[in-house]
Amino acid sequence: MSAKKTDQMTEEELDQRHADKMRKKKAARDKILATKTVEKGLLIVHTGKGKGKSTAAFGLIMRCLGHGYNVGIVQFIKGVWETGERNILDHFPEQVTMRAMGEGFTWDTQDRQRDIAAANTAWEYAKTLIEDPDIKIVLLDELNIVLRYDYLDLADVLDTLKNKPEDKHIVITGRNAKDELIEIADLVTEMTQIKHPFRSGVKAQIGIEF
Repeated sequence: MSAKKTDQMTEEELDQRHADKMRKKKAARDKILATKTVEKGLLIVHTGKGKGKSTAAFGLIMRCLGHGYNVGIVQFIKGVWETGERNILDHFPEQVTMRAMGEGFTWDTQDRQRDIAAANTAWEYAKTLIEDPDIKIVLLDELNIVLRYDYLDLADVLDTLKNKPEDKHIVITGRNAKDELIEIADLVTEMTQIKHPFRSGVKAQIGIEF
C-alpha cells in the first residue's frame, strides 16, 4: 500500500489493517512454534569485545533463581572483591553455590604458573557443579579468557561440555571464545562494542561494572 493511500485512511481503517496484519503474523509464528518440541540443557556462550557478557549471564542466573532452581557459579578471573551481583546472590544461600577462584586479571598477577594453577583448580571445581544433579544452570564466568591463554586443557573442557548432563544449562563468558567451543555451543552471542565510556576517561563505576 502506498504512503499516499495510507495517509488517506481513517484511524479505524488503519487499526483494522494493523489487526489483520498482526493476526497473520501470529498465525505464522504459532505454526513455527508448534514445530519446536525439543527441551534440553543448553550450552550458551557470550563472547565479543563489547560490554555485557557477564551481565547477561548473571541475568540468566537471576531468572533461574526466580523459578526456584539451584545455580552454580565459578568466576575464573575475577577475584573476591565485592560486586553487586555477589551481594544479591548472598541472599539466596540455599539456591546459590558461588566461588570466585581467580586471582585477578593475568596482568595483575604477572605470574603465569600461578594463573595456570588457579585456573585448573577452578575448572576441577566447575566439573563438580556440572555433574551435580541438584544444580540446574552453571555459569563459568570468563572461562574464555583462561582458554585463550591455554591455561586449561581445551580437549578436557570440550569433552566435559559435550558430555554434560542432558538437562544442564551451562553459560560461558569472555571475549575471544575458541572456535571449537563455538562449534559445539547451542547459543552464541557476540557483544559488539560501539561506544565505551572508558575511552572518554570514565572509570569503572559501582552498579555498572561491578
